[in-house]
Amino acid sequence: MLYFSRGGENERLSPDDLLKGLKTAFDALGPRKKVLAVPPDLTRMHSQAGVLTEMAWFYYGDKLTDILPAVGTHSPMTEQQLKHMFGFTPLDLFRVHNWRQDVITLGEVPADYVNKVSGGVVDYAWPAQVNKLLVQGGFDLILSIGQVVPHEVIGMANYNKNIFVGTGGPEGINKSHFLGAAYGMEKIMGRADTPVRKVINYASEHFASGLPIVYIQTVVGRDKQGNLQTRGLFIGDDIECFNLAAELSLKVNFEMLDEPIKKAVVYLDPNEYKSTWLGNKSIYRTRMAMADCGELIILAPGVCEFGEDKTIDQLIRKYGYVGTERVLKLVKDNEDLRQNLGAAAHLIHGSSEGRFKITYCPGKLGREQIESVNFNFAELADMLRWYDVKKLKDGFNKLSDGDEIFFISNPGLGLWSTKERFDSKN
Repeated sequence: MLYFSRGGENERLSPDDLLKGLKTAFDALGPRKKVLAVPPDLTRMHSQAGVLTEMAWFYYGDKLTDILPAVGTHSPMTEQQLKHMFGFTPLDLFRVHNWRQDVITLGEVPADYVNKVSGGVVDYAWPAQVNKLLVQGGFDLILSIGQVVPHEVIGMANYNKNIFVGTGGPEGINKSHFLGAAYGMEKIMGRADTPVRKVINYASEHFASGLPIVYIQTVVGRDKQGNLQTRGLFIGDDIECFNLAAELSLKVNFEMLDEPIKKAVVYLDPNEYKSTWLGNKSIYRTRMAMADCGELIILAPGVCEFGEDKTIDQLIRKYGYVGTERVLKLVKDNEDLRQNLGAAAHLIHGSSEGRFKITYCPGKLGREQIESVNFNFAELADMLRWYDVKKLKDGFNKLSDGDEIFFISNPGLGLWSTKERFDSKN
């Protein structure tokens, strides 16, 4: 059922608009005794989920007893991050998702179904895992809050991904990520109906129908002046709210270019991106727009590690970003990668497949570390002097020497492609 729907390419939803939308939906839901909120973490700061969670706390008061950030494999949020994102929401409400231990399996999507929807690229069953708090907490309302935006693993982020991946366990996360990578990232990005989504939808329909989940979905983009604008808010307890948000997100967050980009410069906000695990969105989201033999320059002042999880970090350092063919062989030959398929998927996602050059400019990793994982290295200070992010505008810029670059101030907010490359993947 759809409880609230408002959105459009030119909408500018204010905090007051968001509050009115929430109140409309919550009033329709009726009184609740115990509420759990499941928002994203700081890596989705621009989603408005922090504000919406705070508003939900104001509405429900002491009935909202727990908040479980859907961190997936990301590091737990710090107290400073919680205050920055969630405002006055009491810190004692927040719980930590331990994705390696605090999960239970609701059921298993059959291997033959996974094989069928993936076109035969994988043949394993998929466990529908969630944090045990969702099942054992006695909640009569679970608010899954987040932003719908193009995504490299599932096509369009959020909806039930926030539950089954954001609060999921090792096997579920690993296998879903690897399914998307093996199927082909460029055949997935920007599409609401993908093999990974089909598998998670199967899990929702067969194993999670008893969970009282209501989805609060936003669509956020930049206006022509580069300012963030909330373009949509959709609230419901089934896939309709996601489909509406996904349709709008394609209009708001997807930029179709006439010609491929010869040189792209992407800036990673240090408050949001501290690892290549996250920062490689700069690669995922631009890959379909990059010209053969082009160059992608990543300005990453906050990047200090590869993986947010110790095990994943070690695997990235061990194998590097080496492309699909090489990674699939490594998975076949190495038990540590077979046990961590999410890391294997990430190694595929973070490669240009040899098509274009990737130059990383990290603030807290050295040349030897960056080159060891098969990226090119450049000094951040030198590149920031040449590419002044305070003066560049999103899109094409012509520099003083006549060089033309395509600048992206936050890769997490969009997807870029040429029409030819996008259409060829349909």
